[in-house]
Amino acid sequence: MSDAQPEGIVTTIEPIDGDGAEAQDRAVLFMQEEAAAGLTAKQMAARRRLHQQSALLIEQDRVRQCKEQGGDSCDSLFEPVVEKTPDLVYSPEDAPDGPPWRYEPTPYQRAKLAEKKERRANTRNRIKDNAIQKTPKKLKNPSDFQVRFRTGFIYTLVTIICIMAGEIPTLIYLMGVAGICAGEFFYMLRSDAKLPNEAIGITAAVLYLPAAYLWGLEGALVITIAMLLALLVWYVFWLRSRIHDVGVSFFGAAYTGLTLCGFILIRHAIDGIWGGVALLVLFLSVWANDAFAYLVGRKLGKHKLAPRTSPKKSWEGFIAGLVGSAVFWVVLSFVPGITMEIWMAVVFGIICGMMEVLGDLVESRIKRNSGFKDSGTMMPGHGGLLDRCDSLFLASITATILLAIGGCIPYAAL
Repeated sequence: MSDAQPEGIVTTIEPIDGDGAEAQDRAVLFMQEEAAAGLTAKQMAARRRLHQQSALLIEQDRVRQCKEQGGDSCDSLFEPVVEKTPDLVYSPEDAPDGPPWRYEPTPYQRAKLAEKKERRANTRNRIKDNAIQKTPKKLKNPSDFQVRFRTGFIYTLVTIICIMAGEIPTLIYLMGVAGICAGEFFYMLRSDAKLPNEAIGITAAVLYLPAAYLWGLEGALVITIAMLLALLVWYVFWLRSRIHDVGVSFFGAAYTGLTLCGFILIRHAIDGIWGGVALLVLFLSVWANDAFAYLVGRKLGKHKLAPRTSPKKSWEGFIAGLVGSAVFWVVLSFVPGITMEIWMAVVFGIICGMMEVLGDLVESRIKRNSGFKDSGTMMPGHGGLLDRCDSLFLASITATILLAIGGCIPYAAL
């Protein structure tokens, strides 16, 4: 018997001495099992073709072994039944798009997925209803200002506790801020037709802080070089990446991680609890800048500062924010371990305040280019954590440079 089959013909096997009714029963049972498994018509047809080809190969192997043993009636072991099938056993047009995990789900799978979503929605609604029932009436239906105040209060409380608890809690807190802000940054940039490498970017943003804590500026430099090399390797071997994707990944890590290293260096440069006090006063100067600018600009703001980038910012609020920043820098000059004159504190406070506004405008420009109103939903009333910490990035690096150049803290400690 020749092993070759005519093109467009598939041979199925029926034993001569077998019962045809029994074979039909097996075929019906097989089709029932397919239907019970929830397979689509294409999947069932593919499975039947596979079984037909497997049966043909098995019988051909039996004939070959029989001939090798010298049998005379090997060709009569089975009787081929020829039936017409499509020209191609495998048709690329009929195959599902993508790898197996992208196949179109079966009706059974769709039903299970819908049931799972409904169960999760019911659980969320039940938890939400229980929380609303237990919430006091005074806290229900809060205004936008109340939501903003409550969220800001929790954020401020957590920040104060971590800073005053010691260097390690401060380090962990800033690592968390850097990682979350980097994630929100890359999320926005993906909507702007960019393909940043979040794994490398977020990892580098988080590792900047412990590297600066352990080895100072040298540690930050090592992380920068390692991140650059990793991004270059990724760019070479992942052909979908473009050179601006490398730039976005590098910028995101440096913007959210490297800039925050200034707070670690200041905290480490001043011994004891006064390092925490100095860092807390710097945070207060940033918050005062934001609060003064928001309150004064809301009541008295008439002249727009940057109408195309941030329409709500005004020159009146900008000046009020600089005053608030300068006030807390004057307070910083009285912290033990910092050597700074009053006039120097005022000048440094104004410069740092301007850089804080610049950091806020940078983040506003990124959101506007990416089509986002807020960078996230983590902080109700404020948006994402990046919206709340945008002023901290440039404030951190600016304060470190000013204090080091002015001789206010020992440069060797950096």
